[in-house]
Amino acid sequence: MTATLDLSAIELKDPDVYLHGVPHESFRLLREHDPVHWHPETEPDPGFWAITKHADVVAISKDAQRFSSAERFIYYEEIPADAMEMRRSMIETDPPEHTRLRRIVSPLFTPKTVDAYRAHTRAVADRLLDNALAKGEFDWVHDICEMMPIRVFVDVFGAPESDADYLAKLANMLVAIDDPDLAPPPEMYEHARARGYEEHQLPFNSPAALYLFDYARELCEARRQDPQDDLITRLVSAEWEGERLTDSELVNFCQLLVFAGNETTRNSLATGMHQCILQPEQLDLLEADRGLMKGAVEEILRWATPIYTFRRTATEDVELRGKQIKQGDKLMMYYISANYDEEVFADPQRFDVTRDASAQVVFGGGGPHYCLGAFLARMQVETLFTAVLDRGLRFEVCGPTARLRSNFGNGFKTMPVRAVAGR
Repeated sequence: MTATLDLSAIELKDPDVYLHGVPHESFRLLREHDPVHWHPETEPDPGFWAITKHADVVAISKDAQRFSSAERFIYYEEIPADAMEMRRSMIETDPPEHTRLRRIVSPLFTPKTVDAYRAHTRAVADRLLDNALAKGEFDWVHDICEMMPIRVFVDVFGAPESDADYLAKLANMLVAIDDPDLAPPPEMYEHARARGYEEHQLPFNSPAALYLFDYARELCEARRQDPQDDLITRLVSAEWEGERLTDSELVNFCQLLVFAGNETTRNSLATGMHQCILQPEQLDLLEADRGLMKGAVEEILRWATPIYTFRRTATEDVELRGKQIKQGDKLMMYYISANYDEEVFADPQRFDVTRDASAQVVFGGGGPHYCLGAFLARMQVETLFTAVLDRGLRFEVCGPTARLRSNFGNGFKTMPVRAVAGR
């Protein structure tokens, strides 16, 4: 008689679970034995359905009618309805409102538009590599991964380059709220409360969001008064069928850009290079055949899966794989599990730049919320790894690495490295 497998001990919400690596075995067990798994939470949170199969993540992503992004926040937490309006960005809307917002801003993120930033991105990558290599030993995360997306971003955004470090710190504080090394300091919470805001009223419960709102508001107003050739100017003047973004929509979208534009790329660059350090033959393959690069970017993204999960809320009773999901239930779509689904990616624990990883769901499983910044993120990953290859660089880890303490962002916060002999 075969013993019943007990999956009740699997924990996916506690940030400590991810501190030393992705709990791949837990996700594998759920994919195999209970792909729509009820995961309890501590009171008063009600618990959630853990969605771990690639096919289900894609199906839910494409079904905004039954699985809403707007009814609740896109994260684990439950927050009061009155706090949603302050926190709501484009990713917390459903069609037709989401469609309106997307059509206003999407022309700014087309492949052609993004390609115009390629030369500047390469210049940023080269400058960062020059400065880092001059140190001998340096932190790949801080000196390269953290700085590259934010320095590309400030130029595209139209912000002063001198603000890059400040924006990078705010981006970290926005996402790494559970990491004591990166979380906002007490004085930022005090500042928010003095202005009448509690944590639950701000995106990710982080007072850093308030600082980003203020920053975006000032920059948008400056561009209204003095238009420039930059993204902010285009955002404040962009319209579709005579409609423009409201002031609230503008600052929320800018906050979303800082978060999404930094976090996805930063974590992909860090985790991708870490794996190439562990398997230097993968860089050798790319060196021998640069035609593999675009496919390698997809594999780097799949392997890294920089955001673990997003939430949807059921708008009606639904049956999924025999499980009865009730209206109002929370569903957490685990991209990190979907990207290692054996039915889609053969031998998923093998990092292979020759793999066809185009089915990865780093930017969402398709549907209305497919990430606007996908082309920009791909371009930056390709540009940095191309710069590394062009210089014949290889690296080795030369000190203790540390991962983010987070159940949301998958990545490293420190990775000391030094260059070693390459080709």
